[in-house]
Amino acid sequence: MSTLDIVLHGLMSRYKERVPDVPAIIDAMIDEKIINNGDEIENDHIAFRTMGVEHLGIQSLEKIFLHYGYTKRDYYFFPEKKLDAYWYAPPSNEYPRIFISELRVKDLSEQAQQIIKSYTNEVTSDPVDAIDLDNGEAVDKFLHSSLWRTPTLADFKTLSAESEYAAWVIYNRYYLNHFTISVHNLKDGYNTVALFNEFLKKKGFKLNNAGGEIKTSPDNNLLQSSTVARMIEANFANNETQSISGSYVEFAERRVLPQFKDLPANEIKREHRREGFEANNADKIFESTYSTQTGR
Repeated sequence: MSTLDIVLHGLMSRYKERVPDVPAIIDAMIDEKIINNGDEIENDHIAFRTMGVEHLGIQSLEKIFLHYGYTKRDYYFFPEKKLDAYWYAPPSNEYPRIFISELRVKDLSEQAQQIIKSYTNEVTSDPVDAIDLDNGEAVDKFLHSSLWRTPTLADFKTLSAESEYAAWVIYNRYYLNHFTISVHNLKDGYNTVALFNEFLKKKGFKLNNAGGEIKTSPDNNLLQSSTVARMIEANFANNETQSISGSYVEFAERRVLPQFKDLPANEIKREHRREGFEANNADKIFESTYSTQTGR
């Protein structure tokens, strides 16, 4: 296994343990004979959420993936949610794209900034600089370690009222936010987001309906949907507990680009399909962890 394989395997194994919808969807796909096993699923992309503060954020976390040959691509801005983001193209097509977003902490209220910095100020240098990036186990451990103390429930609630993204990150840290099933590579009857959504609903999965169940790019070539994050029991400081939103699963359909539409189906590869992301789609996908979705 390459170092990147070790890191991705570590991320996915913990994510599957903590997000019950992941094994449940894979099992449902196997039962339906869509796939024989989970290894047949193409992972379109994985996503991380970060805090835009000194020593952290995109500029820190991206170093890991740039080291493994990922290439930084387009920038996205989400004014309402106060987020910046970039996506990263993998070193080769068997690996997922990576999407890293960052909260513009300086755009929040003074109170929210003070709460966030009371935690993130515990990080006094860029933690990625201290890791041997050629040691997959060390990177895996870092991505599943706490960078600051466990937050109080009061701080979590105060942040939630202003930015649910901020509250999610202050509790979950660099925990994997979602992985994405490429539905266009599935067999007929399940190989569009519309068809796959119907299968999911029939199996009892709850879908994010912010902006509609299917989020579509203006060119109609990138379609996305996602489950609503399941609630998890979170342990806060002072032995307080509360259910909060965990992670979720996304589904993507990248259509074949017009110039390749005459290619035989068995010759279509990743490079023949719509690439990149779409800010309006992503804006609504973020809400998979928001109370407007988890509470309905």
